[in-house]
Amino acid sequence: MPTDLTAVIAACTRWLLAAYPPPPGPVNAALAEAQARQAATLAAALRYPTDLDAQLLHVLAPSGSGRLDWLAGNEPEDAPWRTWVEEVVVSWAACLLADPALAARARRASTAAGPHGLVGGLERLTSPGAFDAEAGALLRHPDLLEGVAFLHRDELVELLDSEGVTLA
Repeated sequence: MPTDLTAVIAACTRWLLAAYPPPPGPVNAALAEAQARQAATLAAALRYPTDLDAQLLHVLAPSGSGRLDWLAGNEPEDAPWRTWVEEVVVSWAACLLADPALAARARRASTAAGPHGLVGGLERLTSPGAFDAEAGALLRHPDLLEGVAFLHRDELVELLDSEGVTLA
């Protein structure tokens, strides 16, 4: 049974970038992708902290992008990657992108390394620089993200408020 969340992280990252695109240019695209990927990785690791959780996700299948597309005003398309989008992961990633302080709190709540790719820094997410802020202007805009972030923000805050939150 697969325990890898790579496909979910990639699909959620791609959805965030399609819904909240960076300004033109390859540097902006790379910086925005790094921020979205870090947010999706941390959100997925918090949402599916154990191998069993990841296995259950693969058995039950991710939610897909339909409701998110509707909320963001995107035209739905039949791209296969959209079936790997997980609504809660995207919502939590939107929360983390809109609020660097919450992202730092989520990072502190997790361990230094987990089974799902949380190795290394998340500085672009937790402490975005000027270039990151410019590249992620739409991706980090709290008002634009609110419709998606609102969906599951309470669950994320409740998780972070609980004691002993760590990744397996």
